[in-house]
Amino acid sequence: MTSQTAIESTGSGDKAPAAPSDAPRAPGLRGHPWFTLITVAVGVMMVALDGTIVAIANPAIQKDLKASFADVQWITNGYFLALAVSLITAGKLGDRFGHRQTFLIGVTGFAAASGAIGLSSSIAAVVTFRVLQGLFGALLMPAALGLLRATFPAEKLNMAIGIWGMVIGASTAGGPILGGVLVEHVNWQSVFFINVPVGALALILGLLILRDHRAENAPRSFDVLGIALLSGAMFCLVWALIKAPAWGWGDGRTWAFIGASAVLFVLFSFWETKVGEPLIPLGLFRSVPLSAGVALMVLMAIAFMGGLFFVTFYLQNVHGMSPIDAGLHLLPLTGMMIVASPLAGVAITKLGPRVPLAGGMIATAVAMYGMSTLQADTGSAVMSVWFALLGLGLAPVMVGATEVIVGNAPMELSGVAGGLQQAAMQIGGSLGTAVLGAVMASKVDSDLAGNWKDAGLPQLTPAQLGQASEAVQVGVAPVAKGTPDAIAAKIADVAHDTFISGMSLASLVACGVATVAVFVALLTKRGENAEAGAGAAHI
Repeated sequence: MTSQTAIESTGSGDKAPAAPSDAPRAPGLRGHPWFTLITVAVGVMMVALDGTIVAIANPAIQKDLKASFADVQWITNGYFLALAVSLITAGKLGDRFGHRQTFLIGVTGFAAASGAIGLSSSIAAVVTFRVLQGLFGALLMPAALGLLRATFPAEKLNMAIGIWGMVIGASTAGGPILGGVLVEHVNWQSVFFINVPVGALALILGLLILRDHRAENAPRSFDVLGIALLSGAMFCLVWALIKAPAWGWGDGRTWAFIGASAVLFVLFSFWETKVGEPLIPLGLFRSVPLSAGVALMVLMAIAFMGGLFFVTFYLQNVHGMSPIDAGLHLLPLTGMMIVASPLAGVAITKLGPRVPLAGGMIATAVAMYGMSTLQADTGSAVMSVWFALLGLGLAPVMVGATEVIVGNAPMELSGVAGGLQQAAMQIGGSLGTAVLGAVMASKVDSDLAGNWKDAGLPQLTPAQLGQASEAVQVGVAPVAKGTPDAIAAKIADVAHDTFISGMSLASLVACGVATVAVFVALLTKRGENAEAGAGAAHI
């Protein structure tokens, strides 16, 4: 374990002698485990919140800046693309230069880019700074995990990751609520300006509290070609998933990018066996638990993000809720994650990750099955049961899979492992949205014409049917202006029933994915290298 012993510095770059795991910690703020957790939680909250809060602001941005629908899509896609492509490389930067420095740069850059978006007067500037947000967010997220890994002793690490996961879950789910309040009562710029004081607080706390931790055998050089190949492969994959709903899964462009991604991944894998200091040592994946943890993160994100994608449309477009009301109806999910994440950390510490992870995915599968039974007239109480069960199932998976990935990686690769964890979640979320979106689109396309005819509505031309199908896929009733109320009511019933049939099938697919994840969870075990970071802290 001596090759993985943490080397501490105050951030100036001067390395101090490695401390044994039982060495007492000098009193004070710097390097204190719980204060470190608070600091990284503030930064992570800012990034997680931004992933969902912006969706509420998009209509106001579109109207104010006179942007097209495609332009507005890039506000989300540009951020997501930059984040997904950069995470693993950003983790490597943290391993090379120190997670403290990387975290502080990420926090500062993210807050500055947020302020710049609020000051932007064109859609091009908004998209440009959103891309920068994604790049700086990629620096911040793996660094936060690296700091937790190095600061907390092994017996406290799961609890820390549990609270870290709670912050991410609560921030992600709370984004639409806060965004709705800000857009409704202030303006869309406030959605971005709010990150400036939060980032400033994280920066001040980071300068005062965070201690740099590096392994003796931390990387000394960069695998530039490996970075280029992996970034290209990730870009092509994520780009194909983003564009597939518009292009179609049978389109040659979709498969051209998927094919290019596969080729680049093969070239990357070959190169990593030849270079002296690879970006991702492929031997890392000889650890079955680590590989299972990465796969589990992907499967969980497919089921959760893909399934939840339709719930917001269901609440707003079928039940007619405002964005704020829809966010409030998701509070059982958020609240359960807040309560269950730290408890999951305790359970994983006592029992190991295998049973809690498998149990969490079983609960997730049951919740997704329950969501497949939702109807247009389903009451809030029934919805709350399934949302709460979903939160209960996700909590141990968020905590346990993260610990399995990071804890089974050597200390000198903790940043790369953190990047893998975040990249797996981003790719899984993109896959879930794309694949389940295709399931929804296929079901709506196959059912809409028949349901329309059965309701006795006027026949639609193929072009009109196509436009109606696009609207129904997000739960919107394609009612033309001036349509009589009786006909409009029939169209709304057909649209909502057809949407619900598609959402039900998509939820059942998500249930199947979660069921597969149960068996993947059985391959996990406690991190073999978790003790490597324990010498950095003593609570």
